[in-house]
Order: sequence, then structure tokens, then C-alpha cells
Amino acid sequence: MQPLPTIDIAVLAVYLAAVVGLGIWFARSNRSAKDFMAAGGSLPGWAVGLSIFGTYLSSNTFIGVPGKAYGDNWNGFVFSLSLPLAAWVAVKWFVPFYRKSGEISAYHHLEKRFGPWARTYALVCYLLTQLARVGTILFGVSLGLSALTGWSLPVVIIVSGIAVTAYTLFGGILAVIWTDVIQSIVLLIGAVAIAVMLLVNHPEGAAGAFQTASEADKFSLGSFSIDFTQSTFWVVLIYGIFINLNNFGIDQSFVQRYHTARDDQAAARSVWTGALLYVPVAALFFFIGSMLFSFYEAKPNLREQVQTQAAKAALIDKGKEVTSGTLKNTIAKQKHKDYGDKILPHFIATQLPTGVAGLLMAAIFAAAMSSIDTSLNSSATVTLKDFTQRYLKRGEDEEGALKILRRATLVWGMLGTGVALAMIGQKSLLDSWWKLSGIFAGGMLGLFLLGLISRKADNAGALTGVILGVLVICWMTFADYFPEELRSPFHAHMIIVVGTLTIFLTGIGISHLRSSGR
Repeated sequence: MQPLPTIDIAVLAVYLAAVVGLGIWFARSNRSAKDFMAAGGSLPGWAVGLSIFGTYLSSNTFIGVPGKAYGDNWNGFVFSLSLPLAAWVAVKWFVPFYRKSGEISAYHHLEKRFGPWARTYALVCYLLTQLARVGTILFGVSLGLSALTGWSLPVVIIVSGIAVTAYTLFGGILAVIWTDVIQSIVLLIGAVAIAVMLLVNHPEGAAGAFQTASEADKFSLGSFSIDFTQSTFWVVLIYGIFINLNNFGIDQSFVQRYHTARDDQAAARSVWTGALLYVPVAALFFFIGSMLFSFYEAKPNLREQVQTQAAKAALIDKGKEVTSGTLKNTIAKQKHKDYGDKILPHFIATQLPTGVAGLLMAAIFAAAMSSIDTSLNSSATVTLKDFTQRYLKRGEDEEGALKILRRATLVWGMLGTGVALAMIGQKSLLDSWWKLSGIFAGGMLGLFLLGLISRKADNAGALTGVILGVLVICWMTFADYFPEELRSPFHAHMIIVVGTLTIFLTGIGISHLRSSGR
């Protein structure tokens, strides 16, 4: 695949410069640490909602979801169907809880409930999760931009990491939210444009495109059987409920947004806006993947180009020599899912008019930045509130707090970029993100629900539950390293489900036994 024309790359460069400039412009509004972390609690609900929506939409969605639908089906879309339920729970319980507490940190209350260890445990889990998130998203966007620009993957990762860290560093949460609003609009326009062009340019027309995808079962939501060892409809739905409860209930990047809204009603509207907007947009991206399958099935010469590109990349990643023989053997073993992540970038580079492709590149980059900036700002916030001020007793004054927030943003940006570089060689970025997030998220949600729901749960019960839950999560995550008879029988999506329930039920059980024995 030939790199895009200079004009398309220039469009991306202008967009990138504009976003960084916007972040620098917002820097003048950050007169205090509260401004940097919560924008003074003055933002409208619709803007905060679009920012929540932008957090859900990342380069994993823009590239990974169409790649998933191309290589498999709509099974992953079931995740989105859990959002309305999670949003209802959030608006009814989570948002009022955090707004009433007045604490910007999502983990402050855990110390009051169970002691310092609980707050520290949640902090560490969250920061590890954000490292995984920033790394996978940077890796995802760089896959597409590398293919489109012809630049090396490490260079694209580093440049992207520097850009998003820069405007987050200067502009704080105000820059994060308003750039998310802009980037969400750019992303939506880009997605609609791709869908329309796929239908208009399909050799067999829209009807033929639908027929080809339908015959290949590309619209399937997965098996409806009760089987927790496979990625069935029910497994993905349950996984989505737990992940989204974790997002709305204990994820600092979401909790922080509740405090940026101007009042309780605006905070509630922001949750519903983000959740309900994501469902149809996620469907749009899965639809794009299905239509890409139809388009490339109708143009086998283009499909062969992508297969060859993917085969070369796979051989290089494995350190093998690229020859006509090794290429042929690798292509013969390929399945659609092995090169699904490369389909959309190839379509943008080869099928779109000059200039339009540049706008789509900007949309891909916008998708990545709208998630990464959130992670960096929230990671800096908990670094200040839950670590520096709590344990080091530093950053108590406004000047010191702002300095720590900016330094922490820089540090987490550098670490996230390092994780992205380390992920080069992963086959499926969407699967990688789900696996990495599941490892760390399970422990946090179980502890949070235990403290929120059970009044009798005590420190000893919570600690015992967390220890047992972490052991279970590790056992399920690293199942391949165990003898076959000792491996977890569950699908990887069940890690957060089983981990959360283990912590919650163990905590209640131990606390009940202790209270009965007194």
C-alpha cells in the first residue's frame, strides 16, 4: 500500500497542531488545581456527555471494531447493549454518591470505609488499568497511521504520545472535555462518510453488499447458548455489564467528569448522553466492518494486497525472513481475523479521494486522543490526591498542586507511550485491550460494590476478599501457564465477572462470620 499523498498528511498535521494549540489556549483558564481537575464545576451536561462518549470511542473502536466485524461478526456489539442498564444504575446511585461526597478522587471513600490499604489498592489497580488503556489505544491508532503515512510504527507511536500529552499537560480537564467534543464530532462525520462510500462504491450495490455480508454471517450477535467457555451473546453481555459498572462506578476518569458538570441534573444528563449515543455509533462501526467484508470479497485483488501486507508484518514481527515462499505459506494460513485491523486503513488509503483520506486520518487520531487525554488527566489527579497529598504531604498549596499535576501528566504520558511500544506485534488490539483491562478492573469493582452495598462488611472481610479475588483473577488470566487439568474453564471475558463476585461474596461471608462470632 502506497503512503497517502502529501495533502492528506498535511490535513492531519494541521488538525494535530490545532488540537495542541487549543490545549495551550485553555492553559490560561487553569488558575487552580480545581480548574485543572474539574474545570471549576461549570460545564454543561451535553459537553460532559460528549466527552464521556469520546472516552468510549477510541482508535480501538475506529479500527479494531470494523476489523473485528470483518474477521468475525457482531458479537462484540453486545457489549454496547449493556450500557443503558449501567447508565441507569450510575444515575440512580453512583452520580449522587460522588456529587454529595464532594471528593474529586474516586478512591477517597474507600479509605473511610476499609482503611488506607483499600484506597492504595484501588489506586494501583486504576493506574495499571490506565497504562494498559493508553498503551493499547496509542498502539491502535499508530497501526492505522503507520499504514497510511508510510512512517514506522514506533515513530508514529512516539509522535502521537507527545501530541496528546502536550495539550493535556497545558489545558487540564477543560481542554480534555472541549477537545473531546470537537473530536467526537469529527469522528462521527468520518464514520458516516466511510459507511456511505462503502455502500456507494460497492460493485454490486447496497443490496449486494448486504447479501454478501449476511451469507457470511457477519451480522450475527454470536451464539445464544449458555456456555461460559466461549464468547457467546450472554458472556459478552455479562462482561459488558460488569465493565460498564466499573466505568461509571469506580473509574476516576468518569467520576471526575461528574464533578465538572455545573449541577446534579447536568451530571446525570452527561451519563445518559454518553451511554445512549455510543450504542448506535458502535453499531455503525460494526456495520462498517461488515460492509468492508463485502467490499473486499467483491474485489479479491485488493484483499490480496491487504493479506500480503499483513503477512509481511507477521513475518517481520516473528523475526523471519520475508521471501516469496514464506509469504505464500503465511497467506495460505491466514484467516480474515488475522488481518482485520489492516482493512479500514487500506480502504482509506486506496479508495478515498485526496483530502477526504486526510480528514479520515484526523478522525482516527481524534478517536485515540479523546480517550488518552482523559486517562492522562485522571491519572495525574489521583497521583496528586491519593498519593502525593495523602502519603508525601506535598502539593497542599495551589502552586505546588498544579506543578505536581502537570509533572504527573507528563510522566504518565511517557509511560503510556512506552507500553504502546512494547505492544508492537499484538494481533488483535481489541482482544488485547479487553484482556488487559479485565486483569486490573475486577478487583476494583468488587471492593467498591462491597463497601457500597454491604453495611456489615468490615476491613478484615474486604481484605480477605481482595486477596482471594486477586488470586482468582491471576489464575484465570494466566490459565495457559497451568497444566490443562488446572486451567480455568471460563472465557477471558469472565475474568472481571468471577473476580468481582469472588471479592464481593467473600467479603460479605467473612464479615458475617466475624460478626456472628462476637
